[in-house]
Amino acid sequence: MDIKKGIYIAVFVLFLCPCLGSAGDIVHRDNNAPTRPGCENNFVLVKVATWVDGVEDIEYVGVGARFGRTLESQEKHANHTGLVLADPPDCCSTPKNKLTGKAILVYRGKCSFTTKANIAERAGATAILIINNRTELFKMVCEANEPDVDIGIPALMLPQDAGATLENFIKNSSSVSVQLYSPRRPLVDVAEVFLWLMAVGTILLASYWSAWTAREAAIEQDKLLKDGSEEFLNMEGVGSSGIMDINTTSAILFVVIASCFLVMLYKLMSFWFIEILVVLFCIGGVEVCQFL
Repeated sequence: MDIKKGIYIAVFVLFLCPCLGSAGDIVHRDNNAPTRPGCENNFVLVKVATWVDGVEDIEYVGVGARFGRTLESQEKHANHTGLVLADPPDCCSTPKNKLTGKAILVYRGKCSFTTKANIAERAGATAILIINNRTELFKMVCEANEPDVDIGIPALMLPQDAGATLENFIKNSSSVSVQLYSPRRPLVDVAEVFLWLMAVGTILLASYWSAWTAREAAIEQDKLLKDGSEEFLNMEGVGSSGIMDINTTSAILFVVIASCFLVMLYKLMSFWFIEILVVLFCIGGVEVCQFL
């Protein structure tokens, strides 16, 4: 494959990266999960900032439900509300405790997710946080025959360990409050630009340093030739250092391919892509070892 064709392929991959980037984005689109009016939200990652007795604590991550009101995307606009544990904990019947103006923490099971959310909304809760019965997150959808899915409060699921920690805080502290928001990934992230500039800058500085040292070596060689140094004549046949000639096209191709890998690494952040990188590095290591 010639260099020009390689550049075309690299540019095409770079153009395709934003389309593939949704695989590792904070919005998870799922075409398999059923949708209908009132139950058509995207599955978004939700940040749950917590305060225990007025002191800021750990920030947890949950996943938003297919139903319910969508959350604010900016932390400064998100409401700061108290958090209480449902009584009964499954929230499959009207809670006995007062929930007006508070977020409610409930356990998964015994009734559907939308039933829990409807009961919590009727009791005056501002949001419902459902604790999963496993350590991983679960996408909450609407059942096929559920009539009331027009839910006006946000609903999200937390992993089992996060829910257990919050429950422990509620039981052993005087007050626990949360702030829920779902940040949106910007089209162009400053971190992406910084990483690209850092990588390209490193290549340019390394190229400049290589050119400068090569120029110095050439000047020194000319001096030795002019002086007719006996030492230089004796070293002439000993051997030469490995010098690789890199032209402008090769340098541009390297920058484009490296940029593609940086964008894919930042956008995808998936396990299979890490495996591909490991394989490529192993191949590169084997090729280098053959020249040693």
